[in-house]
Amino acid sequence: MPSKKIPLADPSVIAPYSKEGVLQVVIETPKDSRNKYAYDHARGVMVLKKTLPAGMLFPYDFGFVPSTLADDGDAIDVLLLMDAPAFPGCVVDAHLIGVIEGEDELEGGKTRRNDRLLAVALASHTFEDTRTLKDIPKSVLLHMQEFFVTYPRLLSGKTYKVIGVKGASAAKRLIQEAIRRNDS
Repeated sequence: MPSKKIPLADPSVIAPYSKEGVLQVVIETPKDSRNKYAYDHARGVMVLKKTLPAGMLFPYDFGFVPSTLADDGDAIDVLLLMDAPAFPGCVVDAHLIGVIEGEDELEGGKTRRNDRLLAVALASHTFEDTRTLKDIPKSVLLHMQEFFVTYPRLLSGKTYKVIGVKGASAAKRLIQEAIRRNDS
């Protein structure tokens, strides 16, 4: 009898940090893509989740920290700054610089936290001097926030509200909470 074949290695189960203590980010959607990809745990593959409206592109690579569970029921999200787009399923070593704290609108007027970590790829030349949020021009940080506000509204009429932008220490606390939640 043939053994069951697994289409891809499950990137969601690797450790959030490497043995050296470096943050690992799994890319789902590359920079400049209109397509939003997501890892489908049941099928063990990356799937096309949605397509952004015309003219909207992901400003940077978008992915998640593996072995975490955020308030929205998925692994904690990361917007990753680096020189060129990666590909879905690629694992990138990174360092945290902050978090865009936000809420999604749910049915019945309820809200749910959906924070987006901000990190820089260790291999990046363009962002090699980016260590904190202060190293990012205000206009670029506002563009990132506006992307998360605009695309859900245009795509489905839903609201994403930015409730704050904080530094690396707040982002690290969110990861620790998400690791604990995943391990429970």
